[in-house]
Amino acid sequence: MENKLEKIVALAKRRGFIFPGSEIYGGISGIYDYGPLGVEFKNNVKQAWRKEMFRRQDNIFELDSSILMQRQVWEASGHTSAGFTDPLRECKKCHHRYRADHLAEEGIDKCPNCGGELMEARKFNLLVETHLGPVKDDSSLTYLRGETTQGIYVNYKNIKTSMSAEIPFGVGQIGKAFRNEITPGHFTYRMREFEQMEQQYFVKPAQAEKYFEYWKNERMKWYLGLGVKKEKLRFRPHAKDELAHYAKGAEDIEYEFPFGWHEIEGVHNRGDWDLSRHSKFSGEDLSEVDEKTGERFYPYIVETSAGADRAALVFLIDAYSEDKNNERIVLKLHPKLASYKAAVFPLLRNKPELVNKAREVYLMLKKQNLGPVAWDDRGNIGKRYYSQDEIGTPWTITCDFQTLEDDTITVRDRDTTKQERVKIQELKNYFEDKLK
Repeated sequence: MENKLEKIVALAKRRGFIFPGSEIYGGISGIYDYGPLGVEFKNNVKQAWRKEMFRRQDNIFELDSSILMQRQVWEASGHTSAGFTDPLRECKKCHHRYRADHLAEEGIDKCPNCGGELMEARKFNLLVETHLGPVKDDSSLTYLRGETTQGIYVNYKNIKTSMSAEIPFGVGQIGKAFRNEITPGHFTYRMREFEQMEQQYFVKPAQAEKYFEYWKNERMKWYLGLGVKKEKLRFRPHAKDELAHYAKGAEDIEYEFPFGWHEIEGVHNRGDWDLSRHSKFSGEDLSEVDEKTGERFYPYIVETSAGADRAALVFLIDAYSEDKNNERIVLKLHPKLASYKAAVFPLLRNKPELVNKAREVYLMLKKQNLGPVAWDDRGNIGKRYYSQDEIGTPWTITCDFQTLEDDTITVRDRDTTKQERVKIQELKNYFEDKLK
């Protein structure tokens, strides 16, 4: 199974999805760059999340908060305390560091790198430090955000007031976060710089359990609706000893990766911890008054916390398939996620009349805003098909000699390889129906 991940890594680099960061200098662990097709693909993942949260769902507002915030934000949230630390074991010989809990899970007591003796576990803070201002001292110390949620909490009052929002309502955002991961790995599953898609739903305490169940179901449906195989997904409730001290409940949506079942999204009932803590540390009252009873309370928060990089990795792995008969690799991405929606070919690149007609079709489709369209006239037609299959393009369009006679073109389906003739003037409606 792990071999499948190696194939995904190779495909991602070969086809311009994902590259190792700073590769010409030897790379940097846990850092990756998205290439031309990867940018489009990951943007499609994020856009699918945005459409779900801010267009389909009701009363949820989008935020784009800053990466840098006051240091007190992270003190209030508990990120500078022992609660946001990982147990670390260092090899006495080669000085490689490993997560103690990961070693324990695998029953390892020697250094995986050199077999040397490991030191006892020590606590290691995950926040990435930086300094603001001309002097680098304790007064200028702050952190790159370890999660996007804190930006939502500190803007709770601003959003509620400016948008005249009434509980229950949500706030979501997509943005970069940074963690000083000790053992990043499994490609883009665990990185040091990554992108989150998080939403916080503010409710009355008595409503929290109802919305916890609601968001569990909604988030599972999102993955299924974008084509992830049902048997590869499951919920895993957190055991009592796993729960954060403030949490009222938590469940992970897990996916069966080539390296085992692992979390791809968390749904959490965070209780009233967050707003009460920021009220205490900032001096700003973030509590609410129940209009019926007159009682003052801090809103409970039901959180959906997903990663754009992890979601993208799930979609890549789940879509990857190989045709055993002719060794054809097909990336069966949902059309909404595919980097190109279609590719246009001339049957032969050395026939100007075919090339010119194909260019007309290509430019027409680009203007119709159906999504990115590729032009491909390299090699023979079979190689072009396989190339587009490998990057996940759902449909390929070929202009041949019959096109010159009756203005019809051949549309080939990526997954079935079936072909049909379609009138050029009907292509817009044809693809609009397909994309629905």
